[in-house]
Amino acid sequence: MKLLYLITEDWFFCSHFMERAVAAKAAGHDVLVVTRVAQSGQHIVNSGLRLIQLPLGRRSLNPILAVTVLIRLVRIYLRERPHLVHHIAMKPIFLGTLAARLVGIPCVVNAPVGMGFVFTSQGLLATILRPLFWALMHAFLNPRGSKVILENADDRASLIRERYVKEKDARLIRGAGVDIDRFSPGLRVHGPIVVMLAARLLWDKGVGQFVAAARILRPNNPQVRFVLVGSPDSQNPANISQQQLEKWRAEGAVEFWGYQESMSDIWGQADIACLPSYREGLPKSLIEAMASGLPCVTTDVPGCREVVAPNVNGLLVPARQVDPLVRALQLLINSPTLREQMGRIGRQRAVAEFSSARVIRETLAVYQEMLVQANISGPL
Repeated sequence: MKLLYLITEDWFFCSHFMERAVAAKAAGHDVLVVTRVAQSGQHIVNSGLRLIQLPLGRRSLNPILAVTVLIRLVRIYLRERPHLVHHIAMKPIFLGTLAARLVGIPCVVNAPVGMGFVFTSQGLLATILRPLFWALMHAFLNPRGSKVILENADDRASLIRERYVKEKDARLIRGAGVDIDRFSPGLRVHGPIVVMLAARLLWDKGVGQFVAAARILRPNNPQVRFVLVGSPDSQNPANISQQQLEKWRAEGAVEFWGYQESMSDIWGQADIACLPSYREGLPKSLIEAMASGLPCVTTDVPGCREVVAPNVNGLLVPARQVDPLVRALQLLINSPTLREQMGRIGRQRAVAEFSSARVIRETLAVYQEMLVQANISGPL
C-alpha cells in the first residue's frame, strides 16, 4: 500500500503525524510526505519516509497560485498513484481532495485540524473569508468514499449537525497523542512557581490574555514566574509581531524561553500549564503537560475542554477574558495540594485516553477500513 500525506508545513507533520507515518512504514508500506520544506525535511527523510517539496503557503489567497499548486499536485498524484491520501488542514483538504478526484485516488482521509485562523479570528478578513470556506467545506471535506478525522467531540457533532460530514464517515481521533514514557512526572524542585504557556506565539492562542494576567498577578506573587515557550509563526495571520514581543520582554511581566526541542524537559520545570486559546483541534501542549503531571488552566472552547475536565485535572475559563484567568491561576498558585491532586489525575487521563499508541492504532484502523472497502490488499 502506498500512503501519501499532504500537509502545509514539515515541522507540523513531524510534531503531530510523524509517529503514525513511521508506524505505517514499519508495517511495510510505502509512505510519502508532500509538504513545504522549511526546517524538518531531513528529519522526515532520516525517518525512512519519502519527501516531495510543494510550496503550500498558508497565508496566500492568490487563486492563480492555488491553481499552480493544484496542477503540481495532480502531477504528483498521477506519478505516484497512492492508494490512500491523508490531507491535513484546510488548504491541503481543498486542493488535495480535488486533485484526488481528478486522478481517481480510491481512498481519501481529510483531517481539518484546529479549524484555523478563519474560524477563530473576529477580524474583517476572517469574516469575509468564512462563507467561502464553509462553501468549500461543503464541496470538498467529505466527498463520496472519503473519511473525515476530527480531533474533538464538539467539531464532530457540529460538522455532522450542519451536514458538512456524514455521520458514517466521521471518525474521532483525539489529537496527535503523547509518548507517556517520555513525558512523565518528575521530582518537583522547591523554588519559584512556574506558570508556563507553550505554543506558537499567536494572538488566538491567548498569549495576550496570558501576558495581561501576568501583569496583574506579579505584584502580589513575586515568587511566581510566568513563562512563554514557543516561537512566532510568520505564515499565520494571527502571528504576534516581533515588535510586540520585544515590548513585552522589556516590560518584564513574562519570560521568553523561545522554541525548545525537548519539551519533556521543559515541562519538568513547570508547576502549572496554561493555554487560554480561542479554539483548538486537540492541544498537544496540554496533553504533554498532563502526562508530565501538571494541572492545566485553559479555556472552555472546543478542543481545550476535550482535554481538561473542570475542577478535576484543571480549570476552565471563558476565552478572551483576563479576570477569570487571573482568578484560576491564583487559585492554583495558592494551593500546592490542589496542584498535586489535579496533576495526578491529569497524568492518569493522559495514559488512559491520549497516548500516542492509542492514536496510532486508531488512525491505522481508519486506513485499513478504507483499504478493505476499496478492495486493496495489504493489512496495516
